[in-house]
Amino acid sequence: MADSGDAGGTMSGLSAKEAKEFHKYFMMSTIAYVVIAIVAHFLVWQWRPWFPGVEGYMSSLTDSASSVTNLVLTRFT
Repeated sequence: MADSGDAGGTMSGLSAKEAKEFHKYFMMSTIAYVVIAIVAHFLVWQWRPWFPGVEGYMSSLTDSASSVTNLVLTRFT
């Protein structure tokens, strides 16, 4: 069993005040990470939904490509 030389010490070697401060920063960084991950997942979902429609992904890609091609051809011709 580990003997912590000072009274009131913890197994990590931090005092109670240091442990609370570490916990505070750890929780803030974890919450920030989760918020960033949620925003990133939402943006990717807006760009390409996780569950394609009846036609699938390729149909929407070809429709988009056709629209862009028609737009470019009408503007520059």
